[in-house]
Amino acid sequence: MKKTILILSLVLTTFSSFTLAEGNVEAGKDLSAMCAGCHGADGNSVLSNFPKLAGQGEGYLFKQLKDFKYDARQDVAMAGVVASLSEEDMMNLAAYFSSQTITENTAKADAKTIELARKIYLGGKKDTGTTACIACHGPKGKGVPSAKFPAISAQHADYTAKQLIAFRQFAFNQQTGESEPERTNDYEGMMRSVAKGLTTIEIDALAQYIAGLH
Repeated sequence: MKKTILILSLVLTTFSSFTLAEGNVEAGKDLSAMCAGCHGADGNSVLSNFPKLAGQGEGYLFKQLKDFKYDARQDVAMAGVVASLSEEDMMNLAAYFSSQTITENTAKADAKTIELARKIYLGGKKDTGTTACIACHGPKGKGVPSAKFPAISAQHADYTAKQLIAFRQFAFNQQTGESEPERTNDYEGMMRSVAKGLTTIEIDALAQYIAGLH
């Protein structure tokens, strides 16, 4: 726990001087029609493979849109969406979705699975040096908006698991020389460092735990 608190303190100090995006909510609402098919009109997607955007940190959303646009994060569908967006458009979309309220989810797992995830979320894994999720995402999964660490609570479990697997794939690719789809747009490789120490069973458990964390 002391290690977790130290990491969080260092992270907050590092990001304390960052300026978050400041967009126009109404302008973002006008633009959001292009996003509704996958993410819902208010950012609460119905399909579990598309993330909920409602209530997400504005700075985090803006960064992800920029990363998609400039190929720091790869997704064919998102690349097509952001191609025509200016930075002002992306700031406005981020402001709109950030202002919405996320709908709650319920964890769909048995008590043993939830307990496995709870231990990792709160305490990490000593055997693999895996940092506890609470260090960056907080006890209720609300994230740290000033550091652009995302809110993860009430997110679709399928989407959360997919992202953790994508972060973990980076380590697999390095080890095997393969080039399977990976995600690498996390700050200083922090999520890649966490995910590489997780088994698929643990990832699925965490995804369910996080879905019901609110």
